[in-house]
Amino acid sequence: MKTRMRNWNWRNTGRHAPAILAVTALLFAAAAPAAAQARPHSGHNKRHAKHHRALSPRPSYWGAWIGDQLTGEEPPWDMSAVSRFESVVGKGLSLLALGSPFADCNETPCSFFEFPTAQMEKVHQYGAIPFFNWASQATSSDPGGATSMPDFQLSDVIAGTYDGYIREFAEAARNWGHSFFLRYDWEMNGNWFPWGTGINGNNPGEFVAAWRHVHDIFTAVGATNATWTWCPYAEVDRHFAALKPLYPGDEYVDWTCMDGFNWGSNPTNPHSWKTFSQIFAPTYRKLVRQVAPKKPIVLAEMASTGAGKAKARWINDMFKQLRTNFRRVRGLIWFDQVDRGVDWPLETSPQAAGAFARGIRSRSFKPNAQFSVASPIRPPR
Repeated sequence: MKTRMRNWNWRNTGRHAPAILAVTALLFAAAAPAAAQARPHSGHNKRHAKHHRALSPRPSYWGAWIGDQLTGEEPPWDMSAVSRFESVVGKGLSLLALGSPFADCNETPCSFFEFPTAQMEKVHQYGAIPFFNWASQATSSDPGGATSMPDFQLSDVIAGTYDGYIREFAEAARNWGHSFFLRYDWEMNGNWFPWGTGINGNNPGEFVAAWRHVHDIFTAVGATNATWTWCPYAEVDRHFAALKPLYPGDEYVDWTCMDGFNWGSNPTNPHSWKTFSQIFAPTYRKLVRQVAPKKPIVLAEMASTGAGKAKARWINDMFKQLRTNFRRVRGLIWFDQVDRGVDWPLETSPQAAGAFARGIRSRSFKPNAQFSVASPIRPPR
């Protein structure tokens, strides 16, 4: 088995949506308005007091997926990249992302990746919670291998083809012993990964069955330190698969999640400019009203492209929206990598970096002091 997985570029696997995996969490709320000058026990005053409490800052995790090219080698293999990111935003991260596929199949036979105990420990010693992204696929040199992986169909997972590997991985996670987020087979409502419904030979209902199968193996070996994070892609102007049939059930999910990006007019994946709310509000409403009303939400991958001032305005609006209209979001991970030439990193714009630093400065965003976090992980207090 392989012990090392660096800079896994799953963005080059044919995905049409933005790239994956960053790790970070964040949430917050703004200061409450001043109390109304009404009689102390009037109904109006009570309603105002309730509104005041609703807008009080809510503690949140936050972080980033720090990566390649512009920002350096991906941590935790290179933790100096975290130090550089801290110098940009002025605060330690409470979430740090990393991840791997099941296997590397660039050579025959495939080599399977072990649970990265040493790297998870680096994140823990830094004081952040690892946000591990694990995908039931293989790396491959085949340009068409993104969605056509006949050896990595959902039916293979369900049938137990990879039970031995999954069990060893889960046992190593258990033996490491600390709490971590596990984002397994994300963006399942899209068509750019081999676990998507209707592609790679997958049938309706198999995603849920595969998720439960893997979850049950973790439970059976006692790997209860994994916090299971179910993460669809935020639908904006295209039709993706319905979410409810893809939801494994409350007993199999600890946090729900969204990924979403403001691509703007860049040539890689041109769209019209989208605000934070335009990107996330439709899926957010589905999560909190229909799919999983009781679960906290983390934004596992998100960022905006754009010139300096425009990107900064987008970030300022993001913090405002999280404070007022997305209060169930209790974590945020900024995608701080260059992806196919798209300028997601904060470092590309002093104005954007400044806007993010001002927003994250609030005490409600937890710093890197998360050494003792119970499982499953709950929103911070």
